[in-house]
Amino acid sequence: MREVDRRSKHSRRTFLKGAAAAAPVAAIATNIPLSVEDAWAEDATALQPATMKTLVKVARDIYPHDFLVDSYYITAIKPWDDKAAKDPAVKAMLEDGVKRLDQNAQDKHKCSYADVGWESDRVALLLDIEQTAFFKALRSDLVVSLYNQQALWPKFGYEGSSAEHGGYIHRGFNDIDWLPKT
Repeated sequence: MREVDRRSKHSRRTFLKGAAAAAPVAAIATNIPLSVEDAWAEDATALQPATMKTLVKVARDIYPHDFLVDSYYITAIKPWDDKAAKDPAVKAMLEDGVKRLDQNAQDKHKCSYADVGWESDRVALLLDIEQTAFFKALRSDLVVSLYNQQALWPKFGYEGSSAEHGGYIHRGFNDIDWLPKT
């Protein structure tokens, strides 16, 4: 028969050591305005982190793909920070565009654009600004900066350039398997 030692393996001393180590960590964690997932936005030099976070949400709403992780959208948005650092007009356009989106979201949903829960509600907010220079510039840049990422191509079934392989005639041109054979 096995004897079980019912005495606690923890002493008051080990508890206090653990609590002393946890207190500073908890204090630091409560002062971070963004979540761990949004830490990449802190690296922005010209734009505010909240603006970068909102731009990623806008990018996802303009070109929605549920099977893509945010890192692809972040990669597509990051160059805007460099553009804003070089050109004050671009920075003003982006900051003002995000402020307008947040104001519209605040008026309709009582929260910022990034915190609006439903995609359809965010798309309705985007439809209100689709004729602005902010929206047009972002949409036209994203079509290149998002879909020109080579790591993304296999997710859409694109094999890349075929010129160096003899062209599409010998590489996928006749791969259609859903048409009936005649």
